[in-house]
Amino acid sequence: MTLIKSISGIRGTIGGRTGDTLNPLDIVKFTSAYATFIARTGKTKKIVVGRDARISGEMVANVVCGTLMGMGYDVIDIGLATTPTTELAVKWAGADGGIIVTASHNPRQWNALKLLNNEGEFLTAADGGEVLSIAEREDFTYADVEHLGHYIKDDSFNQRHIESVLALPLVDVEAIRKAGFKVVVDAINSVGAVILPDLFKALGVDCTVLNDVPNGDFAHNPEPLAKNLQGIMEEVKKGNYDLGVVVDPDVDRLAFIQEDGEMYGEEYTLVTVADYILDHVKGNTVSNLSSTRALRDVTERHGGTYYAAAVGEVNVTTKMKAVQAVIGGEGNGGVIYPDSHYGRDALVGIALFLSSLAQKGLKASELRKTFPNYYIAKNRIDLTPETDVDAILVKVKELYGREEDVTVTDIDGVKLDFPDCWVHLRKSNTEPIIRVYSEAATMEAADALGKKLMDVVYSMQ
Repeated sequence: MTLIKSISGIRGTIGGRTGDTLNPLDIVKFTSAYATFIARTGKTKKIVVGRDARISGEMVANVVCGTLMGMGYDVIDIGLATTPTTELAVKWAGADGGIIVTASHNPRQWNALKLLNNEGEFLTAADGGEVLSIAEREDFTYADVEHLGHYIKDDSFNQRHIESVLALPLVDVEAIRKAGFKVVVDAINSVGAVILPDLFKALGVDCTVLNDVPNGDFAHNPEPLAKNLQGIMEEVKKGNYDLGVVVDPDVDRLAFIQEDGEMYGEEYTLVTVADYILDHVKGNTVSNLSSTRALRDVTERHGGTYYAAAVGEVNVTTKMKAVQAVIGGEGNGGVIYPDSHYGRDALVGIALFLSSLAQKGLKASELRKTFPNYYIAKNRIDLTPETDVDAILVKVKELYGREEDVTVTDIDGVKLDFPDCWVHLRKSNTEPIIRVYSEAATMEAADALGKKLMDVVYSMQ
């Protein structure tokens, strides 16, 4: 059993002893700490709570809502809702913050609390650290009977989210409707099954939904990777569809299946949407250090400048604001479009992707071929708890920093950019490992580069 506390929230497996799992007592403690932190700057005494469809979601959300009321906050419970819907609801409701009950792509036994500020954005590292500190001190006071919060149920935000997507100027609803797309969606038995059928109906798209019962009993491993998506890939091959659409349980990550049943490539979700945006609006882009170089290539082709951020959504959005990026996100299928909001949003990604397909009159496989082709290999180095990971990364930086054809970036681990490839080493925050991501023109070359750096690290121990 596992309980992980970090600056972005608390997550863990359900069941077991306190302090070791995500359980009611630890949920109360952490929610109380968050409410105490929010009270320092909050004005409305309102907090939004939304959840994905996990089996444990109702239990966790009930504990969260009750605790917030006990802290004197009015709770706006928006029920089964995507992560981006909850983020938008915080702004629309004028709330002081929000809590999303979701473990994203983690398996069914996991759940988590993700924490938002009054802009509907994830807490900064400093703010998240302060919440952790308050929780450790148990430095919170509950409201007396005269000042308890109220419970407000409001299920209107899903429709409002859809309407906001359709209202985006670069979402070409007319072109999408005229294209007569036929798609199949893998909703992974979560909130995608609640909101995506309505989105496609509003766009005039013929939609078939697989795993459409939002009961949290995931039909397969919920991370949207090819090895987990054989069901929808086979359905696309036999069903005469224009596109397969895949989301994770909280619908902030997005992947596509081509009309031929092959993966479009999760890394290329953001690349494609960015290319479409840059066709219409000139500007800069941002992704994290572990994302494909194809976004840089596409951005420069359009006359913009690409910037890299440390891994983590809040790091990407912070960089996007600093460089006034018109589009950004993460290579795991996370599209962040500022004209909507500063958060990964699969609904926005779907609408913009379909707009590109419709305007260009291409099949998905044809559109994919218009972009530079790269492959990313993902490896890991297992270390002992006693290993000084930071010292090893410093040695790697010093070793390659002497080479003329290598650009070294150390804002998040160490990334080595070579002329035709790159490798990124970063330590895990939860276990004694170094993650090794590498990219090249072929998978074989990418994997070989990653393993070369792994050998270098092993030689330093």
